[in-house]
Amino acid sequence: MIKKLLIANRGEIALRIHRACKEMGIATVAVHSTADSDAMHVRLADESVCIGPAPAAQSYLNIPAILSACEITDADAVHPGYGFLSENARFAEILAAHKIIFVGPSADHIRTMGDKIEAKQAMTAAGVPVVPGTPEAVTDSNASELAARIGYPVLCKAAAGGGGRGMKVAPDADSLGAALSTARAEARAAFGDDAVYLEKYLAHPRHIEIQIMADSHGNVVHLGERDCSLQRRHQKILEEAPSPILDADARRRIGAIVTKAMQRIGYLGAGTIEFLYENGEFYFIEMNTRLQVEHPVTEMVTGVDLVREQIRVASGLPLSFTQKEISINGHAIECRINAENPKTFTPSPGVIKSFHAPGGLGVRMDSAAYAGYRIPPYYDSMIGKLIVHGRDREECVMRLRRALDEFVIDGIESTIELHKTLMHSPQFIQGEYDIHWLEAFLAGKA
Repeated sequence: MIKKLLIANRGEIALRIHRACKEMGIATVAVHSTADSDAMHVRLADESVCIGPAPAAQSYLNIPAILSACEITDADAVHPGYGFLSENARFAEILAAHKIIFVGPSADHIRTMGDKIEAKQAMTAAGVPVVPGTPEAVTDSNASELAARIGYPVLCKAAAGGGGRGMKVAPDADSLGAALSTARAEARAAFGDDAVYLEKYLAHPRHIEIQIMADSHGNVVHLGERDCSLQRRHQKILEEAPSPILDADARRRIGAIVTKAMQRIGYLGAGTIEFLYENGEFYFIEMNTRLQVEHPVTEMVTGVDLVREQIRVASGLPLSFTQKEISINGHAIECRINAENPKTFTPSPGVIKSFHAPGGLGVRMDSAAYAGYRIPPYYDSMIGKLIVHGRDREECVMRLRRALDEFVIDGIESTIELHKTLMHSPQFIQGEYDIHWLEAFLAGKA
């Protein structure tokens, strides 16, 4: 087993990893920037190391500094959390070269799934249904012909993309050139790679993702789905499990397809296969080779500690459960609570003057915030995640309303009021929404 684990992240996910390690008897090392010296995970970890100044490029993305922290603390493993270096294949390779365990999949799988075109090709070969599109990056000379074959509207997507950047819709042939140009510019600025491919644009899909876990003994298990369709500018706002629109047969069908594909490619660790779902059909869009922000809703409905399982399989142990032992119990919803204006979504860094998290039966709060903590302006604006579980979706919604009413954060703005509004929306209550609904709702058009 891993004896000492370095947490190469910050905020709530760093604290989440620390908690799992303490329950397993594993010592923890917190790395932090100068802006995070008073962070909760730094206070609680067994050891801490400052790895650089506030900018992420000089600290949380600084591979030599993180490697040095491993060496001076004798950490034998690194958990990257999500974001930062979690999907950096080179980081995984460097750790392996220094005989340090990377709590995640192989560098090859990270690299394959990090390229959206290569990922689609790999998944097609593994028998996973994909959105109709181009098998490789398009050029100015062949884009029109390929778009016509796919059929308008088409989506121009960055091959190295993620987080909604480098994505533009071309509703017709006249708009294709501008969409391609804009997508390429965004891709170049965000990822240093302006390769763009085309995909069929689905009008009213749901965003459904399947959580899998795989060990080095050939075992792969899926833990059901999460519905992540409530999005603003392709950024998830709220997630729930199970999806209000999938039944047990659909869950078994896509679960079987995904587990077979992961066995076929020899995947290791936690992973999430993301789909667009429309008219009863699943279309693969991407795979995240890491822990997801929304992993708690899966934990709440299955009872499985995903971080603990990540650490176990990274240590070479088999999964602690089989597919037959996984069942979906009740319903869970996660609200991302961000330090942002709930109407304009403008970031609101600053000092939290008072902080009272809700509690009670079925309520979980994943956050590293506390009264007196200063939210720095350098990183993601998420304060934490409020997760609620109920026996069914109706009870879950009522419990979440109560929990949001209890939540107090003073000194900064937050998105609590937005979630309160969503919990009273007839469309949300009835589960009648798609990936475009939230933006229409915010604009007063839904």
